[in-house]
Amino acid sequence: MLGASGWHSSDAALLVVIVVLLVGSGVLALAETSLVRTSRVKAKALSDQHRRGARPLVRLVERPERFLNPVLLLVLICQLVSATLVGVLAEQWFGPIGVVIGTVFEVVVIFVLFEAVPKNWAVHNPERAALFSAPLVAALVRFPPVRAASRVLIGLADAIIGRRKEGSAPGVTESELLAMADVAHAEEVIETSERAFIHSIIDFGDTVVREVMVPRPDMITLEDGASVTDALRQALAAGYSRLPVYHENVDDVIGVAFAKDLMQRAQEGHGPEPVRDHVREAHFVPETKRVASMLREMQDAKYHLAIVVDEYGGTVGLVTMEDLIEELVGEIVDEFDVEEPVVERLEGGGIVVAGRMPVDDAAELLGTDLPEGGWDSVGGLFLDMAGRVPEEGESVTVDGLRLVAERVQGRRIARVRIEPVPARGGGHEDGA
Repeated sequence: MLGASGWHSSDAALLVVIVVLLVGSGVLALAETSLVRTSRVKAKALSDQHRRGARPLVRLVERPERFLNPVLLLVLICQLVSATLVGVLAEQWFGPIGVVIGTVFEVVVIFVLFEAVPKNWAVHNPERAALFSAPLVAALVRFPPVRAASRVLIGLADAIIGRRKEGSAPGVTESELLAMADVAHAEEVIETSERAFIHSIIDFGDTVVREVMVPRPDMITLEDGASVTDALRQALAAGYSRLPVYHENVDDVIGVAFAKDLMQRAQEGHGPEPVRDHVREAHFVPETKRVASMLREMQDAKYHLAIVVDEYGGTVGLVTMEDLIEELVGEIVDEFDVEEPVVERLEGGGIVVAGRMPVDDAAELLGTDLPEGGWDSVGGLFLDMAGRVPEEGESVTVDGLRLVAERVQGRRIARVRIEPVPARGGGHEDGA
């Protein structure tokens, strides 16, 4: 029931103003949420798809401080003015109790219908909301009074929190990229192989040559005194197109013999000559060199094999361009490779892997953490835990996992079985 003052034409005008302000605050609340949640990458993707409203969206998200302050100010103005007008009308119509009625109306209607509902819709429909609101917000930002107010607000904010240097906007970190790839895979946006490739590319920059090289015990080499015919026979038997040639021991590599050169020399009648007379220059790299720069160096200098040395100049292994590419795309098996599964999965969550597999890769396969230390491979972890070269079948237990030496070749652990066991406390145990 209306108060004594009754209904006036001015009340209708106030109602219209209230409705316009509430609708405006709802649209601006939707715009605020959708634009803040839209990344520059997403905006660029929508622009590439030629979606309507994508061009102003790109301009807005590139400089969010240009639209965020004006939008927040306008939302606040709309809500405060509408709430004040609702209170005035409620008091005119219902008297003193109108204050209570107006307050309830403001909480229920203004908050629920024109704050929570638009923002929730924007959260569930970010693309549609951003494309819808971007042209409107872009026009408001260009409006002179709003633009002036925006500059004042930005100036006040800079005075309070300090002016940010140009170009210091936070970028996307590697961990965020990896998380984005994991989320995209979980939502079936990308395939498992694509997720693995993204992880490989990002990890590639942090990998060093030591982690991908062929270790010294696995190197196939030639003694410099061997004849061209014998060297060619060894190269063909090994299935390699390039073999390092050493003088007295592997720490003194004098060059690299190419199988195609040896074939040509043998056909020309130089078969009995020593291979040292028919080698090409050897390239040497430190074991701590990053594989990304290693790959670029190989491409620029046009060579495919390098000898890896430690800090004392001793040979610790060799690395080929194939090793570097495999770090990106996975194992490449040709007709000369012995096809042994890289990973064998066991019932109960265990795996069997090569001893030279990186600890991080094994941990990812197991879905758990493995100890970190002065080792890179699973075999290195086993040796450190055991404190000696184990016999085949011996095991160590660490962090609730049992590592079993499946195959031992000389002083090297070739295959390791890793399986979960009930936690028995710290330390390690040896057993058959």
